[in-house]
Amino acid sequence: MAIPDPKIGENRPVIRQLDETVVNRIAAGEVVERPASAVKELVENAIDSGADRITVEVANGGKSLIRVIDNGCGMGAEDLPLALARHATSKIDGSDLLNIHSFGFRGEALPSLGSVGRLVITSRSEAGGEAHSIAVTGGRHSVVRPAALSGGTVVELRDLFFATPARLKFLRTDRAEMQAITDVVKRLAMAEPAVGFTLRDMTDGQNRVLFRADPEQGELFDALGARLGQVMGRDFIENALPIEAEREGVRLVGYAALPTYSRGAATAQYLFVNGRPVKDKLLVGALRGAYADFLSRDRHPAVALFVDCPPERVDVNVHPAKAEVRFREPGVVRGLIVSALRHALAEAGHRASTTVADATLGAFRPEPGPARVYQMDRPSQGALRAARDWQAPSPGFAEGPADFTSTSARVEPVEETPEATRHPLGAARAQVHENYIIAQTETGMVIVDQHAAHERLVYEKLKRQMSENGVASQALLIPEIVTLGDNDAGALLELADDLARLGLVLEPFGPGTIAVQATPAILGPVNAEAMLRDILDELDELGESLTLQARIEAILSRVACHGSIRSGRQMRAEEMNALLREMEATPHSGQCNHGRPTYVELKLSDIERLFGRT
Repeated sequence: MAIPDPKIGENRPVIRQLDETVVNRIAAGEVVERPASAVKELVENAIDSGADRITVEVANGGKSLIRVIDNGCGMGAEDLPLALARHATSKIDGSDLLNIHSFGFRGEALPSLGSVGRLVITSRSEAGGEAHSIAVTGGRHSVVRPAALSGGTVVELRDLFFATPARLKFLRTDRAEMQAITDVVKRLAMAEPAVGFTLRDMTDGQNRVLFRADPEQGELFDALGARLGQVMGRDFIENALPIEAEREGVRLVGYAALPTYSRGAATAQYLFVNGRPVKDKLLVGALRGAYADFLSRDRHPAVALFVDCPPERVDVNVHPAKAEVRFREPGVVRGLIVSALRHALAEAGHRASTTVADATLGAFRPEPGPARVYQMDRPSQGALRAARDWQAPSPGFAEGPADFTSTSARVEPVEETPEATRHPLGAARAQVHENYIIAQTETGMVIVDQHAAHERLVYEKLKRQMSENGVASQALLIPEIVTLGDNDAGALLELADDLARLGLVLEPFGPGTIAVQATPAILGPVNAEAMLRDILDELDELGESLTLQARIEAILSRVACHGSIRSGRQMRAEEMNALLREMEATPHSGQCNHGRPTYVELKLSDIERLFGRT
């Protein structure tokens, strides 16, 4: 007797073809996550249309109104119904999904938006003719009607998610949604310096401009620098290094900030692939690797980097929102970013960010200006004469200064030469609190943290020695056998030569098993299995492991800290000047091993302003 399967009911489930409106609403859940997603799709369409001026108007964080106005090529009356059809697009012909040169190509955005909101498209083709409009509400289309428009396209989306009210509960406050929209517009503005952008808040009938960027002219770095200055601030451009490098057909351009211009969060990291803003873990990992030697783990660099490569070498069709990409040769891209950034930081030498000086000047609190003195409060002439007599120098003062003994400030005589203050870090004049060197330059003064500066100098010297002579290995008396599995063991053995140069010697020891023959001597006793698993985790996350090198460099940094000039040591004038000259000749000497500045430069004009001399 057959026993019926309890999991199968009497009524078997029936496979149905979903209604087109339902399909579009499902697609909207993938493409349109929040109002900022809708703005992104509509602005990208405007850029693809060839527009050089785009205006975005939003109300209530985009929940009640999103309007995108452009002066692009526009559409004719026959194109409007097709624009609202699923998988209808003018961007590609479908023959090659890897040869994509536009932002959009799926043909999903407009029908998805029309299925969850009230969408009206008004457009006029640049080829001539009259303007027309079409509306779609909750997936129901209207007929095409004549409209009034001088050119371009206006897309108006009202009551987003009115057809799927459950989605509204997952939206954040109007302010948070508006901030997300602003971020989207700024990222697209950075990607297209030649296009003008305006973002307006139309809430409650107001017309407040939140962001405006006019089209930029000129060469690549001129236009890009001007646009980045508008979006990220002039401070970023003043403290950033231009990046331009190419390797095996992959090109990298942009700006990367000095390590001393770091942030407490990764909010100032803008990455683009073929002009498309992306958030890709490969690029983020490469960025972290490039700055690993200059920033502590709780600090993040500020960058705007643009990776350009042939479209067939990168797949942008791996995420519904096109926020992630997949490179055919990820190692080339990662190596290009790391080497280009490290080369630029080395070229910067001892340079530190200007914001360090600004923060220093901001810490000064000048005395408040003189209060108004009324006549009854003015001292008499006799009191003034008595004050002058009391403050007059004693008769023996001119013969020599009093013998003040202090260990907090020391000034040693030094033989002066005309070019002494012409060096970038000037000539040493004094040592304060046995840790800070005061130097005079042609245009101001420099305050140097002697311990932090010498720590970086020693660290760079140790790294040079390691790169020239390699890392010494400590052979294990009994090799440590680690079982990892076939895939993990194979991944590590592929890197055996690279790891051997860092002092870690691995050999195969049966299926899925590795024998650790030697470890880096500088690390001392280590847990070999834990180290190998850390390396594997990093390989899985970044495609490359810096764990072992990072550990070795951390040891070198610690050695440099103990081997550098300690705080509290008195230095002679020639020692202080020798330290300044070595800083000028050593890359990365503007920050210590933890990313803090090693010196502060104050311009004479800033100092005079503190004392009201301007």
